[in-house]
Amino acid sequence: TLKPFDLDVPGDPSQAAFWVVAACITPGGDVTVQDVYLGPARTGYLGVLRRMGADLEVDEGAGTIRARSSALRATVVDGAEIAGLDEVPVLAVAAACAEGTTTFTGAGELRFKETDRVATTTAMLAAMGVGAEARDDGIVVVGGSGLRPGRVDAGGDHRIAMAAAVAALAAEGDTTIEGWESVATSYMGFEEVLATWAS
Repeated sequence: TLKPFDLDVPGDPSQAAFWVVAACITPGGDVTVQDVYLGPARTGYLGVLRRMGADLEVDEGAGTIRARSSALRATVVDGAEIAGLDEVPVLAVAAACAEGTTTFTGAGELRFKETDRVATTTAMLAAMGVGAEARDDGIVVVGGSGLRPGRVDAGGDHRIAMAAAVAALAAEGDTTIEGWESVATSYMGFEEVLATWAS
């Protein structure tokens, strides 16, 4: 069981998304992320998680997000909800832990990121025992069966590596992530926070 704790991370809401999802999908998860930029253009993922039933407390004035372990349910996510689509890989991890089938649509731009993130996100989930299907403009994720440890090839993509690390928190056993060094390209302190979480 995870003990509640506070996190100070840089103001990038995309970085906060990893810990928000991690809290939602781990038993006993209860995390407060501080000093986050919460402008409406960058927080579409919070609306998606709320729709999925996530237990969130957001204080826009203070820039804090508190997330707790939640019973998530499937939804349909339009890419227009997620500016830049950066949070889709970690939202797909949340979808893997939700009851039902979640569909991400209007997200064809994912194919032109650091990797083809439709393909790499789908492969990451499959490597961890989740039913997932790549579509031309998105991903279909079959939730409810749980995550299991596996070997994930992040393809040198930092967001896939970090999403896989979040998924590993909800999978009992050891997960190997190839291409882990890519995380340093966008979030230097991620590994330290992850170690705190896993301890």
